[in-house]
Amino acid sequence: MPAARLGRAAREAVSGLPREFWWLWTSTLVNRLGAFVATFMALYLTLDRGYSASYAGLVAALLGLGGVVSALLGGVMADRIGRRPTLLVAQSATAASVALLGFMTDPVAIAGVAFLVGMASNASRPAVQAMMADIVRPEDRVRAFSLNYWAINLGFAVSAAAAGFIAEFSYLAGFLIEAGMTAVCALVVFLKVPESRPTAPVHKDEPQVSLGTVLRDGRYMAVVGLSFLVALIFLQGDVALPVAMGRAGFTPADYGLAIAVNGVLIVALQIPVTRFIEHRDPRTLLVVSSLLAGYGFGLTAFAGSVGVFMATVCVWTLAEIVNAPTQTGLVVRLSPVHGRGRYQGMYSLSWSVAALVAPLMSGQVIDRFGAKWLWGGCAVLGMVAGLGYALLMRGLGVSRGADSSSVVAAAGDTAPEPAPAV
Repeated sequence: MPAARLGRAAREAVSGLPREFWWLWTSTLVNRLGAFVATFMALYLTLDRGYSASYAGLVAALLGLGGVVSALLGGVMADRIGRRPTLLVAQSATAASVALLGFMTDPVAIAGVAFLVGMASNASRPAVQAMMADIVRPEDRVRAFSLNYWAINLGFAVSAAAAGFIAEFSYLAGFLIEAGMTAVCALVVFLKVPESRPTAPVHKDEPQVSLGTVLRDGRYMAVVGLSFLVALIFLQGDVALPVAMGRAGFTPADYGLAIAVNGVLIVALQIPVTRFIEHRDPRTLLVVSSLLAGYGFGLTAFAGSVGVFMATVCVWTLAEIVNAPTQTGLVVRLSPVHGRGRYQGMYSLSWSVAALVAPLMSGQVIDRFGAKWLWGGCAVLGMVAGLGYALLMRGLGVSRGADSSSVVAAAGDTAPEPAPAV
């Protein structure tokens, strides 16, 4: 029976993972359930405060700049002082800075505190990714990362839909609720999540991993570069889409409903799609997902109703569902055990730099040329990223039908060069 098969698939998806993973998963879910500020920040600045799209882009860029600063720092901290202390410091600082941002009224103060929020919130990402790789068996990691991604988007689906309605009631309430729920995340980590950092290499001739090691890893840096292009596309949903919908006369609640489709579809499809694609050709998956992302946003140029906006979100959400587990598997398996924090920090940096560039780019393009030019640019970026993945994966010797695990394992055969730790 379909119900029996569904139940069996659900049990297989969650079985065999350690208790520590589930507490970390719970912390992630709580964090995303309260992630209101990122959703309504552009609307708050343009509609409530009356600032231009360029200023909203500047503030979002400062959030991204903070993430750029902390991505590598968080990775180094995760390797040096441990995953758990890094998480506690980052989440506590995020809670305090988000609450403070809600009370800022001066444009310079808003920009400055936004930078602090970006720096604090992004510092936890390398530690979370490294900790999951530490505590989950290699054969279960793709499944674990998919479940974590599912939790992120379950929380996002709820918070995105709620954010629009909360914004209509009180923007300040959104800031304070997010701060409180982030503090709860820190409490969960403090009470339930033990340290997972592997012991230091015991052999003197075992290579140490520094940031220089990561930078010299050409294949890994190629993945980071392509991740930047894909992130540049997906992040338009956070800044450009709400601004474009607002200028077209749609309300915050309209945007909340449209973007909530992203989270709802990922919650519904992420796990079954991951099971379907895990043995497919990863080169094809990465190329197709890049093209879908670009053209999905490109189709937004033709949207004139909430329903059409929701349809375009469906297209690029499918790209996200396919890209996330495939890309994550590539990143994790290319990362050496004693350098996971630094490698994850570099990967996180690609998204942080994209978070810096995307709002600046979108704000300027919308103000100068109009939103349709931005959506066309997204289509071009998707084609460039797709071509890049095709060339990179061909260089790694991918053959049709190979699964992502074997491809990545083959890609990671070469050990990093010895270097003094940073």
